Amino acid sequence: MFSKERLKAKRTELGLSQTAIANELGVNRTAYHNWENGKTVPNQKNLTALSLILKVPETYFESEFDIISNYLQLSQENRKKADSFVENLLEEQNKNKVVPLFAVEVLSEVALSAGPGESLFDEYETEIVYSEIEQTGYDIATWIKGDSMEPVYQSGEVALIRANGFDYDGAVYALSWNDNVYIKKLYREETGFRMVSLNPLHKERFIPYEDNPQIVGVVVGHFMPVIGG
Repeated sequence: MFSKERLKAKRTELGLSQTAIANELGVNRTAYHNWENGKTVPNQKNLTALSLILKVPETYFESEFDIISNYLQLSQENRKKADSFVENLLEEQNKNKVVPLFAVEVLSEVALSAGPGESLFDEYETEIVYSEIEQTGYDIATWIKGDSMEPVYQSGEVALIRANGFDYDGAVYALSWNDNVYIKKLYREETGFRMVSLNPLHKERFIPYEDNPQIVGVVVGHFMPVIGG
């Protein structure tokens, strides 16, 4: 990554002005100024010219220059020691790293079936699961089971549903039908809904409006809960 700090430090060390370098490069001062304030970076041609003007290798302008330069000066034996030391530091750092988790309340007795369907109960119990990412923009969270919506929606994931009616064809909805709840792509037709799975091994199903299918809402997200949250 290009280091604006290293560019400015070397120019200052040599007592050169931004205007002087810009003139020698054949660019306007604003263009050069943008390199030092991080708005833009020089292209390869200007990077090569900068290295000649400031009498440094092109790699000098990389933010990792000092680390790489020092490493290359080590003997083979000391490089191995350095590699081992860095690996141990990373292992210790990751071991002690605290990953924030976000609680999500899930309907524990209701699963959105990506298979044959599950009963929809009148009263629900909830359970708390955890996500590594804060989940927003949903009204209901419930489990997914079955493989008909793979590979996108995996069995064991939590589906996030925004409670609303039918918006448009091809969206993924949670649908209640004959006391079962499904997660499917829906297409509205003249006499009913056509339910489509993502998994090509599962056939389409048609639900007539006379069966009174109810759209629970549109699926706006899904995630695999963190075990041991």
